[in-house]
Amino acid sequence: MKPVDTRTRHVTKPGATLLAEPGFDKVPTGQYYEASEKQINDLRALKEQLMTELASWIKENNLKQEQAAEILHITRPRVSDVVNLKFSKFTIDTLVELLGRTGKPVKFVIG
Repeated sequence: MKPVDTRTRHVTKPGATLLAEPGFDKVPTGQYYEASEKQINDLRALKEQLMTELASWIKENNLKQEQAAEILHITRPRVSDVVNLKFSKFTIDTLVELLGRTGKPVKFVIG
């Protein structure tokens, strides 16, 4: 078996940016960071809205987690994640699909 190569070939200097080191001049890394933070926050807000709607549906219908799991076709621990608003454990696609199973269609508006 060939040994794993673990040698360090390059270390980024403290305070340097990864985009500047290859030779990009005055890269507006702050803009990239702000844009990515906005995108992350927008996705988080969308997930929060979808998950809150799903958790409200469970509460409004006085469903136990086992009942909700059966209707939604997921496990009871996944229902617990919904009820406890654990956004990171779900994709937007999954949340939209789950809401569809409740009879609540999801419509996206762009613009």
